[in-house]
Amino acid sequence: MTLDPQTKFVLDQLAAAGAPPMETLSPEQARAAFIMPRGAIEPVGKVEDRTVPGPESDIPVRIYYPMETQDTYPALVFFHGGGWVIGNIDSHDDVCRALTNHANCVTISVDYRLAPEHKFPAAVVDSYSAVQYVYDHAEEFQVDRTRIAVGGDSAGGNLAAVVTNLSKDRKAPEICFQLLLYPSTNVGGKATVSMKENSEGYFLTKGTMEWFRECYLNSEEDKQNPLVSPYLYEDVNGLPPALVITAEYDPLRDEGEAYAKKLADAGVEVEAVRYAGTIHGFISMSAVINQGKDALEKAGIALKRAFYK
Repeated sequence: MTLDPQTKFVLDQLAAAGAPPMETLSPEQARAAFIMPRGAIEPVGKVEDRTVPGPESDIPVRIYYPMETQDTYPALVFFHGGGWVIGNIDSHDDVCRALTNHANCVTISVDYRLAPEHKFPAAVVDSYSAVQYVYDHAEEFQVDRTRIAVGGDSAGGNLAAVVTNLSKDRKAPEICFQLLLYPSTNVGGKATVSMKENSEGYFLTKGTMEWFRECYLNSEEDKQNPLVSPYLYEDVNGLPPALVITAEYDPLRDEGEAYAKKLADAGVEVEAVRYAGTIHGFISMSAVINQGKDALEKAGIALKRAFYK
């Protein structure tokens, strides 16, 4: 396949800008430089910023309500991408607005603690705690606790997969669906074909991935922990249905698809969709890459199917 023209335009623009590789920056500089293309702000019914209590500190969240007024709604608890180091609830505001409207649900975006200031397992602790709080206090959010999904992109997809497995192991909270957008699933695994072929020149590079992992992890041994690499969970039977979206020119493509296959082989209902000709992060670039809009719509349809069946 060849690059999608809109994706190629984005890559050409990035190359022309000549920004330094992310791994040469400090975490603070990298966060400041992490700006995705944004379109017009999509209206939703209501947006609220608040915190929820976590075991170690309060966790900021942003809550999006759909345009359609209901007494209670299903909910998507969303974890942003950014290698566990960059990104926040602002960087993924457009994604959350679109998912809220497409799925007709409340979306609760979690501003989990970032590395290297807060290394593994801080992001996992915050992500799981936020879902547990929403489940235990569903009435505060006008949420139906029997219809709570988790989702995220990249590192956020990793956290969504980890939280889903943790919830199964701990028998709470109950999760009805998992939305995994080009997730990182096997941090310590052997280099895949997509990792070898797409590690340079396609937005997410090998150097940046290695820097993210160095910031996030405490040691090499952490890579073998299923809370870092959810593909290593031996028993994935009984997990909730999943939609796994990958991109052709993404180094994480193969491990995301391998995780989808592992779920399917265990009898989990899973839909795996690869978008041809595009790159990691394309959903956050939906303002300039139409396939990102399509993927958001597809994700909304899958969520709606799980919520309103």
